[in-house]
This record gives sequence, structure tokens and C-alpha cells, in this order.
Amino acid sequence: MSDTRVLYFDDEAGAACRFAETAGFSSAVVDRHRFPDGELKLRLPASLPAKVIVYRSLVNPNEKLIELLFVAQTARQLGAKDLTLIAPYLAYMRQDIAFHEGEVVSQKIIGRFLAQVFDGLVTIDPHLHRVATLEEASPVKRAITLSGAPLLGDYIAQQIPDAFLLGPDSESAQWIASAAKKHGFDHAACEKIRRGDKDVQVQLPAVDLKGRRVVILDDVASSGRTLAKATHAALEAGASSVDVAVTHALFADDALQVIREAGVRHIWSTDCIAHESNVVSIAAMLAEALR
Repeated sequence: MSDTRVLYFDDEAGAACRFAETAGFSSAVVDRHRFPDGELKLRLPASLPAKVIVYRSLVNPNEKLIELLFVAQTARQLGAKDLTLIAPYLAYMRQDIAFHEGEVVSQKIIGRFLAQVFDGLVTIDPHLHRVATLEEASPVKRAITLSGAPLLGDYIAQQIPDAFLLGPDSESAQWIASAAKKHGFDHAACEKIRRGDKDVQVQLPAVDLKGRRVVILDDVASSGRTLAKATHAALEAGASSVDVAVTHALFADDALQVIREAGVRHIWSTDCIAHESNVVSIAAMLAEALR
């Protein structure tokens, strides 16, 4: 795949170029111009090899989905025969059923859209609930799902060798177990009751956290309320410190402030989404998967 070209956008140049260099692929930026009315004009390289990878993390996804449509169709006109999307963060995955009559099931619609314009899809820790595999969400020809949890586990082991890994909810148990396995961390997961986007309650598991250095590990941090509740509970249970490690650093609105005010000491994340908390690069993991 040495003739593979990676296309990326300027706001993700760091992560995209790290991946391309690690994998040994050439790369090129997609030029963007915005007209006064908000419409976009994109420009790709004048010619492309048969295999093209588009690197686009789908945080704040709405405009980016239009970009992907433009880029994919134009790339094929310019010579691409095989198109793979690397979307380290994959949006619109949580709405996988209609809870009320008339609700849009965004996962199926976005998943099918991506499968129509790309041959392959690579993502990291997709936020899937009631489906077991990425292929069910997006029926592409080739689907690869990776996890940032082991990478975060390695980083945590360097910083806090005796850390207690705590999941903020039952869904996080899979990431907790994955990160804990290699380094033998003690670990457990909380139970969460969600009443709204920013209204959650968290119940600690039956474990002794007195004097323990706790790291709360999860796939995504969005509103920060769940992490804040889990932090409060851990500190009240006697934890000597609480740090947070997440794959996807969304941190919407006042999330960072909420988490820090709860008593979190350090916030660590992968570079799936560019953020000041990034400490772990996914480039090598992606490169290995694409080889």
C-alpha cells in the first residue's frame, strides 16, 4: 500500500500527518474556501492513486459529513478506486432505535451514507449500544474497530503504577477490563442512572477506595456530568486522588470546568479528537491496522 495517499483537512493536520508518516503513506491537504454565504469550496490534488484514505474525525459532524460527500465523489473522479475513511471519532452512533414515534434513527442513516461513499471504515471505540459490531451500524465492505483503552492503560501505568481503574457506568466495563488486563490494575465500574443530557446519578461499586489513586476511564467525555458525579463519589469514599482518561475528548460547553471543580487532578486523552488533554497518539495503532 505504499502508493496509498492520505487526504486530510488543515484542522487535523497533526494527527493525520503522524498517521501517514508512521504508515509510510504520502499525504495531501484538502484546501477549503468558505464563501460569504457559508457554502464550501474544496480542492483535492489534481490526480490520485488507486487507494485513498480520508482522515476525518467526526466531532462537530454536520458540516464534515458534507465535506466527506464532496471529497469521496471527487476523489473517485480523480483516480481513486478504493476509498477508506478513518474516522477516529464516529458521530451519530448513540441513536440506534426510535424511542418515540417519529424519531430519526441517525445511526442507520449515517452508517448507510458512509457505506455508500466509502469502501472501508476505520474507527476507535464507537459508541454502540444495542448493536454488537460496526458492520451492523455501517455496512461497508471493510470495517475495522479499534480501541484506545489499552493505549490509555499503558500511559496510566507509567504515571500511576498502582492506579485503581474506575468506570463511570456499566457500559465502560469493557474498556476498563481491556485497559486493566495488561498491567493488572484493580478495577470496577459504577452504575449510572441518566435522567437527561446533564442530569445523571452515579452509584459506586462495592469496593474499598480509601487511600487509592483512582483513574476514571471511559470512551468519551461529553457533558462531563457523569465523570464529575463519579469523581465526587470516589473522593467521598476516601480516594486519595482522582484522574480522568478518555478516548474521545469532546468536552462540550462547560464540561472541563465541571470536571475540574469536582476535584479531578489530571485529564488525559488520545488524539482521536484534537484537545489540550491529548497525551496518547493513535498513529501507530492505525498504521498497524491499515497494513
